[in-house]
Amino acid sequence: MINKIKRSLKKRKVKIFLLFLLCSGLAWFISNLSEDYVSNAVFNLEYVKVPDSLLLDKASKNMVNVKLRAVGFQFLGFNFKNKSVKIDLSQIEMAHSKFYVPQEVYRRQIERQLSGSMTLLEMDRDTLFFDFLKLSSKEVPVSPQIKLDFVQNYLLDGDLEIKPEKITITGPKEEIDTIRSVKSSKLQLSELTSDFSRKIMIIRPQQLKHTMFSSESVSIKGKVARFSEKVIQVPIEVINLPAGTQIRTFPDSVSILCKAKIKELRNLEKSNFQVIADYGVVKEDNAKTLSLKLAKSPKDIYSANLLEAEVEFILKRE
Repeated sequence: MINKIKRSLKKRKVKIFLLFLLCSGLAWFISNLSEDYVSNAVFNLEYVKVPDSLLLDKASKNMVNVKLRAVGFQFLGFNFKNKSVKIDLSQIEMAHSKFYVPQEVYRRQIERQLSGSMTLLEMDRDTLFFDFLKLSSKEVPVSPQIKLDFVQNYLLDGDLEIKPEKITITGPKEEIDTIRSVKSSKLQLSELTSDFSRKIMIIRPQQLKHTMFSSESVSIKGKVARFSEKVIQVPIEVINLPAGTQIRTFPDSVSILCKAKIKELRNLEKSNFQVIADYGVVKEDNAKTLSLKLAKSPKDIYSANLLEAEVEFILKRE
């Protein structure tokens, strides 16, 4: 019993000693962190506010070595942060066709980004030099690569809507000079019976390494309607007949196959169409046929096609 008590007291003393040692070490650590320290660091340089007419191609430095003074607490947190500082290029200087930012200028920019109790003691003394590409802009149309397949008796109602139809490309003049249009990625829609809307990406040509697009995608919209067919018989009108002659065609009228929505088909009349045969294009005296041409048709129907391309004729002189 006495031995158990002794062992228990001994363990308790060990725990108290370890706790005291831990507290002492923590107090020493905190005390040291509250003192000023000097340490070296490396900052990554992030270049911002590049003039609109220029594109940054290359910089002489992408990082800078610095010596800092700060309390230990700041260095402890600083080591876990992204060591990156922004360098403003909006006021970049130029001399002898070289763009540059003097050391004293970007030093002040770095100092403004440090916390109030952190001091920049030393840093690289190099001037920052830059290579820029001069930018040009032009507007080019977007060519959509789209294949549409419809269920029977369904067709596209009106034009395909593409937004934007044109985009502005901005890049070095030698890059964009030969670009006349840009293509969209391929899109295939099958068995369509209803309106559709899709967003597709614009393909960036490989040679446009330094060129920016005002839009990286286009939206495609289309209305789909159910169509029907109707055949209308229209008389043939012969033009450019020689003076003193009469002509008779066989047949004297021609069938036109019309595709449209049912509402439009109901209102169709033969007076909405004009079919002509031009005798003025006949080259041979013994010609027996005239070519037909659909000269007029309503704009609100999908299609109108002649079912016959030519007719026979007899020419009589008065």
